[in-house]
Amino acid sequence: MTTPEQKLEALGLTLPQAPDPLAVYRPVRKIGNTLYLSGQIPRNPDGTFITGRLGDDATVEQGYAAARNVGLQLLSVVKSVAGDPSAVEAVAKVTGMVNATPDFIDHAKVVNGCSELFIEVLGEAGYHARAAVGMGSLPLGVMVEIEAIFIVKE
Repeated sequence: MTTPEQKLEALGLTLPQAPDPLAVYRPVRKIGNTLYLSGQIPRNPDGTFITGRLGDDATVEQGYAAARNVGLQLLSVVKSVAGDPSAVEAVAKVTGMVNATPDFIDHAKVVNGCSELFIEVLGEAGYHARAAVGMGSLPLGVMVEIEAIFIVKE
């Protein structure tokens, strides 16, 4: 059986170090076997943020890539608590917030970047309930912010 980390490697991806919080919150709260992950935002390898507004200066493809980037960060937070992405029993819920103009309508296509990553890496456990919504702005002008709820093995 192929592990999530082997799947990441096959995709040419590696998990970044779990990011430090930017304000007064915890990146994750573990209650029982449920992980409540705070919203994560997309970062370049040098630590700078991936900014832009969909429908204005960012394309759906750029937003998709930013959401995929956030998916990797969310998995790194899971790993920091559970020790290994293979501890994931299920991704219960994903909430994707997209920095977008009022007339932008492809929020779901953007957040698919994160959702599809979870499915590629975690298989059946990666399928989840989801919301993809537009926002007038996001912290630091980033394209997306995504939070998630994971169920892990005890």
